[in-house]
Formats: sequence, C-alpha cells, structure tokens
Amino acid sequence: MHSKISKGFSPGIFEPNYFMRDGLKNAVCKYAGKMHGKMMDFGCGSKPYKNLFGVDEYIGIDYENEGHPHKNEQIDVFYDGKTIPFENGYFDSVLCSEVIEHVFDLPLVLTEINRVTKQNGVLLFTCPFVWSEHEVPHDYARYTRFALEDAFTKAGFEIITIEKTGNFITTMSQMACLYSYISIYPRIKKIFFLRWFYKFFLIFIPNTMGIVLSKLLPRNDDIYLSNIVWAKKK
Repeated sequence: MHSKISKGFSPGIFEPNYFMRDGLKNAVCKYAGKMHGKMMDFGCGSKPYKNLFGVDEYIGIDYENEGHPHKNEQIDVFYDGKTIPFENGYFDSVLCSEVIEHVFDLPLVLTEINRVTKQNGVLLFTCPFVWSEHEVPHDYARYTRFALEDAFTKAGFEIITIEKTGNFITTMSQMACLYSYISIYPRIKKIFFLRWFYKFFLIFIPNTMGIVLSKLLPRNDDIYLSNIVWAKKK
C-alpha cells in the first residue's frame, strides 16, 4: 500500500523528514479503507495520498496563498476562505492533512466542513504538534489534543479517537535532522563530499538512533510530532 503514496511522502531513513512523514503515512494508511463515497481532500496540495482511497469520487480543494504556490498541483476546486462551494451534506468522507495549522479562524472552517459533510460522515484530520514554521506567514497555530477535541466538538463532530505520531525520542531525533537540513545543508549542498557527510552523520545516524532508542528506553509521548483525529459528523 505504501508504494501508492507519492514520492516525498513516504521517505526513507536518509531523509530529513523521516519521522514526521513516516508517522503521517502510517496514519493515513490505517484509516484509508474506512473512507467511502464522495470524498473531499481539504487542503489537498499535490494529493499525495490519493491512490490509497477506493472512494467513488475524490475532490481536492485548496486555498490560494503566497505561502504555498500551487504550481503543478491538480486542485479541482479553490476555496475562497469562507464558503466551500458544495451543497449541504455533499461529502461522505473528508481528509484534511497538515492544513489546519494554516487556518486563522479554525471554528469557521470546521463549521463549514461540517455543513458539507453528510450525517455520520467520517473525517480524518492530521496536524503538527512539534514542527518549524512553514508556509510563512500563514502558519498560525499548534494544537494539543485537548484543544482539538474542544474545537471539533463545538463544530458538531464526534471524536472517535485522537492519536499521536512520534514520541519524545523520535521527536528529538526529527528536530536534530530538521535543524541540520535548514541550517547546515544549504551551506554545503554543492560540495559532494560534504553532502555525503551530511546525509550519513546528520540524517542517517540521528534517524537510526531515534528508532533504536525509542525501542530501548521508557516511552514518553508528552512531546510528539503530529495529532491524528478520526471523527464523524453527529
């Protein structure tokens, strides 16, 4: 199933976003088979997970902003920031992955998603808890699971489960790789030998240590990478 995911969203151990993307990939794969009917991918971008879903209709919706250009992305419908251009109860399923941190008025957006979702329709949302600023300046929030439960409940959804990806150790390893990718790699990427050094010592080694130590040491997931929300419309 993982082979169906677009390149870049199923990274190997030599990639700087390994733990973040691997956790999201596993979460989407876990719930993909439960999505059905007409499905909305809200904030679809390049639709990296599209091939995982055996739904009747897959519609990708996104919002135009300067922090995320949509060149070469197959967006079906653009959202104006206020109204999703579909009738009430149109969708059976909704996917929204790594999007709501870019939403300034989350209650408004969740209420609008609720409107276009059928009763008992299912929703899969993911959002980061620990990650660097991105798509600047449209990066507004990081949510705890408690804040998400409150926001979704007030918008008319029933939370079935909220899960975490990553743990304290893998998050620390991910942050080490992210730091080296942002702060070191741009300075050395044109030098072959240093690129090799960077890939092995600053990406592969931290990733490997994160995998091993997270199995050997006591687990603590007070610090983690992403929230996974599985919910339905009441």
